[in-house]
Amino acid sequence: MSTPGASITSFLSQLSPRRLQALFTQEPSRAAEWVYATAADGLPQAQLCYGRMLLEGTGVTKDPGAALQWFQRAAASGDLDAVNMVGRCFDNGWGTTEDPAAAAEHFAHAAAAGHAWAQYNLGHLYLDGRGVAQDFARAFAWYLRAAEQQHERAMNLCGRCCEEGWGTPRDPAAAAAWYRRSAEAGYFRGQYNWGSYLLAAGRADEAADWLERAARAGPAAIAKAVARLLAARAQAAPAAR
Repeated sequence: MSTPGASITSFLSQLSPRRLQALFTQEPSRAAEWVYATAADGLPQAQLCYGRMLLEGTGVTKDPGAALQWFQRAAASGDLDAVNMVGRCFDNGWGTTEDPAAAAEHFAHAAAAGHAWAQYNLGHLYLDGRGVAQDFARAFAWYLRAAEQQHERAMNLCGRCCEEGWGTPRDPAAAAAWYRRSAEAGYFRGQYNWGSYLLAAGRADEAADWLERAARAGPAAIAKAVARLLAARAQAAPAAR
């Protein structure tokens, strides 16, 4: 038992990994109590975790405004995940007024320190011209930096940039390579794009496998896109005979 005045963090540090896992994977509301206690004690990782619980309503009443405050407390300690989450709150208007410029500032801080998600998010802002001047070359550069850290969504966007010529010369072969890497990493959009490439290249059996994976893993819109793609392919096949 901890002595009077000892911090909850000090107490938890004495527990075995098995007991810690049991503690934090119990019923969500009970887990939230422990996460809150550790967050209030000043542990940035717990502050980040509690902020996410508030943002999603996991074990606590959903409260985006309070979530942002916890993210900001963790970010003030230098936690890059938290800096990125503050950026996402400003980007999406979670618990605050939507402010793309403030989002860009936070993403840029974490991205420069090597945070892959922040690099990916900053790439989006440059691609769309939100909070920053639109700059396809910078968008591609940030996607590339995240992709080089095996960020599967960034790999897919690198493929899209190479396919469309956004910030880099059009390069179908490079686009296909990035889509393949994204697909193999498990991202459903990468799987859809890689499957589409294989279908267009006449590699129907391989394409079917990747498109099926995309339909299973993605939202309903992806499943519908797969169905339309295959239907169009089936209609075109008789005309080619």
